[in-house]
Amino acid sequence: MDIRSLQRPLKDKYRQEPADSRITLTAHANQTEAPIACSLDLGRAIYKAQAHQGVGGAGTGACSGDLLLGALAACAQITCQMVAGAMGIPTEAIEVSVEGDLDLQGTLGMSKEVPVGFERIRIKFDIRAPLATEEQLSALEKKTEQYCVVMQTLLHPPRIENQWIGARSKDARATRGD
Repeated sequence: MDIRSLQRPLKDKYRQEPADSRITLTAHANQTEAPIACSLDLGRAIYKAQAHQGVGGAGTGACSGDLLLGALAACAQITCQMVAGAMGIPTEAIEVSVEGDLDLQGTLGMSKEVPVGFERIRIKFDIRAPLATEEQLSALEKKTEQYCVVMQTLLHPPRIENQWIGARSKDARATRGD
């Protein structure tokens, strides 16, 4: 697949109409019968998510941490494949693995000293490209990290706006998190 040919008309369109390049992705979660699980609608597919076994979940489905790491792995994988294709780097295989460390005492509210959330995330890129030059591989690494949306979002978090509707009254109340 020729990535450059695939993207050329999109880039031309966005140069002519910059506003067309702005998109909004959505995810919508709904309560299920158990407080340890939910239904997650991403607009094109519906997934079941549940609390991690370490906080009381059944351990039979993806927890939100799995989904976050999975999003990072998928984005890094696809970005690396697309960059390699666009640069004409001959690859035999590209595989991305992601691991994240967190202490569940923070999530369970057991310790104020333990943070809630991931403390460290590791990404491993296994690139098999015996015909690629060292310069090509260096450029592949740099451009993959530069253009991976999820990685850049985690490295430079956006402002998150929370809105609670109907929780306290019929009036919407908005709070902002930084």
